[in-house]
Amino acid sequence: MSESSEQTRPFAVVTGASTGIGLELARRFAAGGYDLLVAAEDERIGAVPAELAGEGARVDAVQVDLATAEGVERLWTTATAGGRQVDAVALHAGVGVGGEFVDTDLADELRMIDLNVVSYVHLAKLAARPMAQRGSGELLFTSSLAARVPAPYQAVYGATKAFVQSLAQSLRQELDQRGVTVTAFLPGPTDTEFFERAGMEDTKMANTSAKDDPATVAEQAFKALRKGRDHVVTGSLGTKLQGATANLVPNAPLAKAQGKLAEPGSAD
Repeated sequence: MSESSEQTRPFAVVTGASTGIGLELARRFAAGGYDLLVAAEDERIGAVPAELAGEGARVDAVQVDLATAEGVERLWTTATAGGRQVDAVALHAGVGVGGEFVDTDLADELRMIDLNVVSYVHLAKLAARPMAQRGSGELLFTSSLAARVPAPYQAVYGATKAFVQSLAQSLRQELDQRGVTVTAFLPGPTDTEFFERAGMEDTKMANTSAKDDPATVAEQAFKALRKGRDHVVTGSLGTKLQGATANLVPNAPLAKAQGKLAEPGSAD
């Protein structure tokens, strides 16, 4: 597909799509009638087109580091090659850093901010401008329950997700009259590589048997986007109850409870 005139199916970009929720989001978009460009920083992204081959979609992959401005620009250049129109973007790529703030590595946290915050602003800007100009488009932001409550031992990660949640809901109001749908979804603990990558394997949160299925999370997020919803807490009934509780309970007891789950060594 080299010319926009040849584009017959809607086209979506999904970031962080090599594993977990991101891969399942790509699967949902493909099954929902979209052709795809999937992106991630690790080499496993190259296997995703073959994995999704049975969904009837054209799927291309690009290995790119979205924690850098150059990576975001390269992703967008690839997505729009030949005048191709991007109809939807799922901004999912992200990482966590767990541990006590005075002990965590500053370089790791700054890189997390570059990926979880800066790249979202950069990619959303690139996508929203042409969408608003033509009067159509969809943006799906991966937020987190950590955006709703204080996140001891994930302090900077929680702050990045609070930023994403605020950005998504603000853009929704700005872009609603321009024909662009903006939806945020807020997963809780999910059965992915998140805790291993965040260095949180020894926490109660990582070792709970109640982690959600990434396929369920992705399906609920995709449905919310297609229905034009503002946001959705995804996952099990228990996760949804946590989201509802966050609106009712003061921050201090929420922070204490979250801290007990995320404290290093708490799984012992």
